[in-house]
Amino acid sequence: MVDIEQHIRKALDFRQFHKQTFVLPNAWDPASAKVFEQCGFKAVGTTSAGIAAAHGYTDRSMPFDSMLDAVREIVQAVNIPVTVDMEDGYGSTPEEVANSVRQVIESGAVGINLEDSKMNPRDGLYDISEQQQKIAAIRQSINRLGIPVFMNARTDPYWIRKGTPEDMLEDTLKRTKAYREAGADGVFVPGVTDIAAIRILRKEIGGPVNLLAGAGIPSLQELQSLGIERISTGSGPFRAVISMLHRIGGEMLEHGSFERMTSDVLTYDDLLQL
Repeated sequence: MVDIEQHIRKALDFRQFHKQTFVLPNAWDPASAKVFEQCGFKAVGTTSAGIAAAHGYTDRSMPFDSMLDAVREIVQAVNIPVTVDMEDGYGSTPEEVANSVRQVIESGAVGINLEDSKMNPRDGLYDISEQQQKIAAIRQSINRLGIPVFMNARTDPYWIRKGTPEDMLEDTLKRTKAYREAGADGVFVPGVTDIAAIRILRKEIGGPVNLLAGAGIPSLQELQSLGIERISTGSGPFRAVISMLHRIGGEMLEHGSFERMTSDVLTYDDLLQL
């Protein structure tokens, strides 16, 4: 059972974090969320790709109920705010999407990401008006809960890399403006790495801007100087962990060594404490 006063406090704290630059790591299970909390992060997000892969699904194919169970486990594992990657909303109508979001918030989450990529990436992006309807329905639904939920509208022109850089910038600005008008608190623009484009986005977008850490992204110091409020890690940490497992396995089979597995790692007792 979620403590409503604590839930509201966490939601207010999370909103406040967007007053300055902060890094939001993305977890895929209770253990990864707890590690990020112990590192000192002020909040944690979920990664839909990481959660799906950890449960044997490809990204965008995990059933909503399974995802919701995973979210509940993560929320219960940490004392810091949790925001949830909702992909395209887990629903075929604005009302269904709003209902899915409501269940996620009732699980104890304080924020969500809603993206405008369709579940099949080859189908491109949702129409702006269609996405606005979803955002408006979510805002109306979560307002009734009395929780100051932070709704992050993700837009993917840079992610799908369609058109020229000028096309992607123009479409991004058009979409972020429309989503903010529909009720989004902030916007998430994954895939953009050009500092000139980032500077324009920061200047033109009224609310908090969220970027995705990855190859080619400017340094944290540069993004901070530009006034970017939030930098997410996405599936990066999960992919890094899986890559390490590949290296551990390869070292065992190819070199007969257990060094990577045993050197500078948590002890069994440390794991129990975690």
